[in-house]
Amino acid sequence: QVQLVESGGGLVQPGGSLRLSCAASGIAFSIYEMGWYRQAPGKQRELVATISSGGSTNYADSVKGRFTISEDNAKNTVHLQMNSLKPEDTAVYYCNAENPFTTTWYWGQGTQVTVSS
Repeated sequence: QVQLVESGGGLVQPGGSLRLSCAASGIAFSIYEMGWYRQAPGKQRELVATISSGGSTNYADSVKGRFTISEDNAKNTVHLQMNSLKPEDTAVYYCNAENPFTTTWYWGQGTQVTVSS
């Protein structure tokens, strides 16, 4: 059974930082492309950042220079370090795992991030 369990969300003031984590189980983590997506109220889910099995990263323009995605293959965990947070970063953040060979996708349950003073 595949599970992606996110943690680390919460309420933070503008300019603050948060670190999201996603623990994966039930997949061959080392071959998957891992990613973070977010969905704000009334908006479509959008890509935030991805990291390939080879360590290549990709970021949405809106978060470049502020967010960093990383993974720990020994712990089957992917992280999203979020700095200089803005109110427009408020959303539910979802962890994603994609098998590049079968294009099968898996999603976590989401974690709320709220940026507000």
